[in-house]
Amino acid sequence: MKNIKKKLIDFENKIKKIYEAGKIRAPIHLSRGNERQLIKIFKRIKKDDWVISNWRSHYHALLHGVPEKTILNEIIRGKSMSLNFNKYKFIASSIVAGGIPIGLGVALAIKRRKLKNKVFVFLGDMTFETGTFHECYKYAKNFKLPIKFVVEDNGLSTNTPTKSAWKVLSKKPNDVIYYKYKRGFPHHGTGSWILF
Repeated sequence: MKNIKKKLIDFENKIKKIYEAGKIRAPIHLSRGNERQLIKIFKRIKKDDWVISNWRSHYHALLHGVPEKTILNEIIRGKSMSLNFNKYKFIASSIVAGGIPIGLGVALAIKRRKLKNKVFVFLGDMTFETGTFHECYKYAKNFKLPIKFVVEDNGLSTNTPTKSAWKVLSKKPNDVIYYKYKRGFPHHGTGSWILF
């Protein structure tokens, strides 16, 4: 696990340096602080399963087997928030809750085609509170779709504490993977002022 964790952190540090050198002229969303949890979760995810991510997707893509160079090239092209690799069954949406209905549709197609793979949809704790999540979760449950939701709770919606935004938080269903972590990077960027 140490080698995988180091690989993830090293990748984000590389992106940070490239961004701070002014070579990425688009928003970036870096991960830090949830390596251990993700490594454990990705042990359950098979190569043939679909991973649907969000704007903070670098770790998810790496752990699902997308080559580092492929991800790096897309980030440099300005696609940090919308990494999509159909060959690797990986889709990321920068729209809040945008990946949830995509994942639902993929899971429905898998069931109708009687395939064996599954869909794993990653979302933040703020997105978990949206109606989009609850409607899609209910539909998936009612129709027994091959989909698993993973909530990554850093306690923040961009920079507002989730509890302050919603006041009353939703109960966590038992069949949703839910973990808490402390964010190691700001919502976007690196925390440094960059002049392009």
